[in-house]
Amino acid sequence: MAEEEFDIDDIERRMKGSASVLRKEFGGLRTGRASISLLEPINVDAYGAQMPMAQVGTISVPEPRMLSVQVWDNSLVSAVEKAIRNSSLGLNPITEGTLLRIPIPELNEERRQELSKVASQYAEQARIAVRNVRRDGMDKLKHMEKDGNMSQDEEKLWADEIQSLTDKTIREIDESLALKEKEIMQV
Repeated sequence: MAEEEFDIDDIERRMKGSASVLRKEFGGLRTGRASISLLEPINVDAYGAQMPMAQVGTISVPEPRMLSVQVWDNSLVSAVEKAIRNSSLGLNPITEGTLLRIPIPELNEERRQELSKVASQYAEQARIAVRNVRRDGMDKLKHMEKDGNMSQDEEKLWADEIQSLTDKTIREIDESLALKEKEIMQV
């Protein structure tokens, strides 16, 4: 019957995926503390392709306000340094052979507000993704009801379920944003 054809679990999985992508993006936002996740989103021009930082060297946190990248291939040191400098993180690596030391400077108020705006943009992108999943689910319900594969009552029940999932996921996104903004603004 309709339960086999309409997959609410797929909609829930896609919505949760949007929220988890947001948390990953938030991990790359600087908060004044050194964190390996800060460098993970950065890609390096290596071997004619874009490679994640973790695939060209070892990222570590030797001190609370310092990151280090031990580059495995000597020929990639300048590419890694360039990728870090060109990222929107405002970091300036210090090169010592194949080791790059990256001091994490204190965030000033202006930079904190900038990062807070970036966090808000990430959250809005996640909300849009969730609403797109909701729209796809609602469209599928309407088509199934129109084609006679589902009654109007069933369509209404599933639509309410989708709306409930949407509200719950957007609430999670808003809570994540509030936590990240608090973390960014913390002096």
